[in-house]
Amino acid sequence: LAKPATPAPALPSAPPTAPADLLTQAVDILRSARRIIVVPGYGMALAEAQEEVARLADRLVGMKREVVFAVHPVAGRMPGHMHVLLAEAEVDYGMIRDLKDINAEFATPDVAFVVGACDVVNPAAMERAGTPISGMPILRVHEAKHVIVCNLDDRPGYSGVENPLYGHSRTIMLLGDAK
Repeated sequence: LAKPATPAPALPSAPPTAPADLLTQAVDILRSARRIIVVPGYGMALAEAQEEVARLADRLVGMKREVVFAVHPVAGRMPGHMHVLLAEAEVDYGMIRDLKDINAEFATPDVAFVVGACDVVNPAAMERAGTPISGMPILRVHEAKHVIVCNLDDRPGYSGVENPLYGHSRTIMLLGDAK
């Protein structure tokens, strides 16, 4: 990530299918980003990737980027799960924002970086009635200029509701273990 900042490339309406191309796009977007909101989820916990996510955040901060973490109250297996993981990874508590404090800011970052979260960032909660997540407050990552999602797969989360964020033209999907 130490390469000089370059403007973020325009994303095609349908991302290329080659994983290396997607990774290169994601790295280029992160390099050029000035403000990044990281959204940890249960997949980060399963992969035990909190240390790597914290190191990436530290590296970005070292590059003079503004990095904050957005935590949904029900992300993980219990309330406060993400706070515990981030504390274990020694993320500065001043970098962590709760849903009610961060949601209005999602239109301002260059990148929303989602690591292992699905239902808590699923716009279907606002758009579709009659689902298990209908009306649930979500982290509004879909409003960011770019979205990078690092998830094991693109299947629905615990709720079983497909996530339209995954197919959005501003979203890059990096599938596999969060590490």
